Amino acid sequence: QVQLVESGGGVVQVGGSLRLSCAASGRTISNYAMGWFRQAPGKEREFVAAVTTSFGIKRYAESVKGRFTISTISRDNAKNTVYLQMNSLKPEDTAVYYCASSRSLTYAAVEYENWGQGTQVTVSS
Repeated sequence: QVQLVESGGGVVQVGGSLRLSCAASGRTISNYAMGWFRQAPGKEREFVAAVTTSFGIKRYAESVKGRFTISTISRDNAKNTVYLQMNSLKPEDTAVYYCASSRSLTYAAVEYENWGQGTQVTVSS
């Protein structure tokens, strides 16, 4: 079992920046993908970005390309931290952001096995 704990959410003005963190612990998660998803009120959960823990291969949703950067630091095979640096934030980025882990680099939420509790990001205009 992998435990995921997000932090770093908050309220920011349009054009501002936030960095989300997700601390992973538990079962060895080498050769995994760590992803960020978000869910706004009344909308489905959507893919934001993902990165593989071993090779650092990254994928982004079109809506965040050029503004968000995902990265990961491995302290050892059992503990990884994944970050989501969010710049040039827009009101439409307002959502609860979730960290998740998967055995493969995928955009599909259903393929992610473990989820954090979520952290609220609010972009005010």
